Amino acid sequence: MSIRLILADDHQIVREGIRNILEEEPGFEVVGEAAQGQEAVELCRGLTPDLAVMDISMPGLNGIEATRQIVAELGPVKVMALSMHRDPRFVAGILEAGAKGYLLKDCSAKELVSAIRQICAGRTFISPGIADIVVDGFLNRLDLGQSSLPASLLSPREREVLQLISEGHNVKQVAAKLCLSPKTVETHRRNIMEKLDIDNLVDLIRYAIREGVISLDNWLDN
Repeated sequence: MSIRLILADDHQIVREGIRNILEEEPGFEVVGEAAQGQEAVELCRGLTPDLAVMDISMPGLNGIEATRQIVAELGPVKVMALSMHRDPRFVAGILEAGAKGYLLKDCSAKELVSAIRQICAGRTFISPGIADIVVDGFLNRLDLGQSSLPASLLSPREREVLQLISEGHNVKQVAAKLCLSPKTVETHRRNIMEKLDIDNLVDLIRYAIREGVISLDNWLDN
């Protein structure tokens, strides 16, 4: 029986490259592709793949939040991060969201295939290049007595609003994207800033970049 996969990455050339690798491997079937996090969530709802191969830095809804929604709503669907980021914030963020593995984009095709097979067999997989980051981050958080990341102070909807605002969307645009009223978005924004003890947009964007809600490269592209 084939392993059914969804590929989520905002770069088409990356998706095409991954698809070409996997389609040459027996027992793999790519059933869908997504360029944004929300699209990945919707594909997982409709197709129920065995695994979603998830980039982290995507517009609208990042891979961390997409993973959080998929894991919470679609238990059988596993997620594996495939990212260029070695930053502990991104690694810890998506693993805490429920991803079963983290693979760097400079990996070999053989490593990619092996990681997918291991995760679908019920194991976890962490790229050797970031294994020390995962361990160090875990130990540091134990020392600090932390049980969750600062972003966990926010609800899932608040994290969506935070990302869109940080990407430069105004209240009306956020409302349209999330099918909410502008008044509701304003309420979410006010609650976000109160919870994070932030009183201006510049500091809110700095927080979003620092905590891995958006990447600096994506923000500069907007």
